[in-house]
Amino acid sequence: MPPTLDLSQSTHAKMIVSPPRLNLRRAASYQYEKAPLSATSSRFSFNHLMFSPPPSPGLPALVPRPRKSTARPRPSRVLRAIAWIIGLVLLSFVVRDVLKKNVRVPVVGWALDGREEYEMVGQYDLPDFPTPIAVTDRNGRSKWTVSIPPTYNFPLTVKEYSDICVKCREVAAHVRELHGYTNPSQQTQVDYYYEDPYFLDISDAEKRGLLPGMEGKAWKVTAQAQEGHLVGDNADGLVDKSVCKTSLTFVLESEDAGLGPTLMLSWMAYGLAQRERRSFFVDDSRWAYGEYTAIFKAPPMPDCIPPPRHEMLPCPHNARHLVVSAATASETFGNGFNREYENRYRGNVDRDRPVYDLARAGYEALFRLNDEDQPYVDGRVKELRMMAKAAEGAYNDGTVVGVHIRHGDLHPFEYQYHGAYIPLNLYSQKIKEVIEEYHNFSTPLGGEDLVAKHHSFSIVASDDPDVYEAEEFSGSLRAQEQIKLAGKQHIQKANPDKSVMHKFVDETFGWEGGFFATMFWNLGRSTLSNANAADGLQTTLRPSAETMRLRGLMGRAYAMDLAVLGQASDTVICTISAMGCRLIAVIMGWEKAMENGKWVNIDGDYQWTALSL
Repeated sequence: MPPTLDLSQSTHAKMIVSPPRLNLRRAASYQYEKAPLSATSSRFSFNHLMFSPPPSPGLPALVPRPRKSTARPRPSRVLRAIAWIIGLVLLSFVVRDVLKKNVRVPVVGWALDGREEYEMVGQYDLPDFPTPIAVTDRNGRSKWTVSIPPTYNFPLTVKEYSDICVKCREVAAHVRELHGYTNPSQQTQVDYYYEDPYFLDISDAEKRGLLPGMEGKAWKVTAQAQEGHLVGDNADGLVDKSVCKTSLTFVLESEDAGLGPTLMLSWMAYGLAQRERRSFFVDDSRWAYGEYTAIFKAPPMPDCIPPPRHEMLPCPHNARHLVVSAATASETFGNGFNREYENRYRGNVDRDRPVYDLARAGYEALFRLNDEDQPYVDGRVKELRMMAKAAEGAYNDGTVVGVHIRHGDLHPFEYQYHGAYIPLNLYSQKIKEVIEEYHNFSTPLGGEDLVAKHHSFSIVASDDPDVYEAEEFSGSLRAQEQIKLAGKQHIQKANPDKSVMHKFVDETFGWEGGFFATMFWNLGRSTLSNANAADGLQTTLRPSAETMRLRGLMGRAYAMDLAVLGQASDTVICTISAMGCRLIAVIMGWEKAMENGKWVNIDGDYQWTALSL
């Protein structure tokens, strides 16, 4: 009897026994392998080492199990998908709101190819306020322009012009980024006459259908009613003339109460327009001093009519029709202008000679006083020159020394007087030095010319009436006596005796201390209304007829003071911190004022400059 296998006493506690139907055939790799090509290859083949052994009974099958198809997606995936969709929608709304708030970029179509039909953009596609906009064509190319509704009031407000200039730079940079230029090129930053290739002028944008223009008759009528007032523009007499190809319009409105900065800007704007071959216009719609022709004669008119007002842009500088005002002065006469027009190779006052020439051209064309004041100035200048003329046979005539003194809310550049004013005795000492320099050695033998000294005197112009009464100028004459700014002591007689009952008369208003902006904006208003009105609203309140009359008188007096000092004086002493001092230098002429040194600044060691922006 053969021996039996007893498993009851095996040392192994457990044993895995394959099921009876276990398939122990070779793996598929063994079943389908090819036979050796020769005996040699069969003898030394290593194929049996490169394939996996047959599957073990405890290992999973080599063939992957088919996945179960689910009829509905998992709830977590559905929620994630919904969350992604909601997030994208919210993000798109946020991006659109940001763009509309900062740049306001409506995406509209336009055609560059003349064979394509232009697509007129509806008014609802554009903002209803002035702003730069970026546009994209059908091929995805971007450009930018400035949208001003044709029926919008002209001129724009000071704030609107300032905002447009800021947004022009932002939108231009945005369009450059769309074209792959992240940083502006050096030419863009330095070249004053750089022409942005991505800018579309108003007329070009209208031709391409981007802007509606004034095709409708109703729009034309409304636009003409809101086109402001250009000085000397007579629509009836210019019917047969064509629209100017390029132009520069200077807007007189300014938040600065002083007349001097506006005059200097207008002179430089005229000179720049002549240099760039632009027609020149002046708008006085909201000028604080009233009508331009109440002080000056109308500027020379070009042989063409001004363009539609919505085509006049404050930026960029290469715009076909440019608007310049105090609000956009830094845009037109900023760093780029200085780099273009200053003589960088000169270190003295000759550095500003090109800028001076622009201002001088504006003075010669625009500084023509009205028919009442110009004859008086001519007569006054002749009178003063005759007073300085010595008798026949004398060696030299006397010297006329002009003195311009600015007080009020303007303080000197000189550090030690920055919180006050230049002492009056410094002016009187300088007057004495100038006369002695002229005549101490002016005789043929180098001796002192007493006759010429006897005929020498000074003329004074100031915004402070108390200056004329000061001891330092007791022997001086007023530059002009046509219009005087009086102090309270000169007009107290306008008030009745306070000890007697009388009808109420408002308190006398004087100019002691000089010109202050708050006093200017409150001219013609009672002290009660001045006390109740907020200072920030003075410039926005509509002035009365009496207020405009008083402001006009102040403007006329200021202009006549400058004219007499600049034309009658042999030497002028002033402070460069005052704009009137710089204007007088332009009136005197470059040779007399700069080359001969007859324009004397006693406010620090500063040379002449046109603007301080």
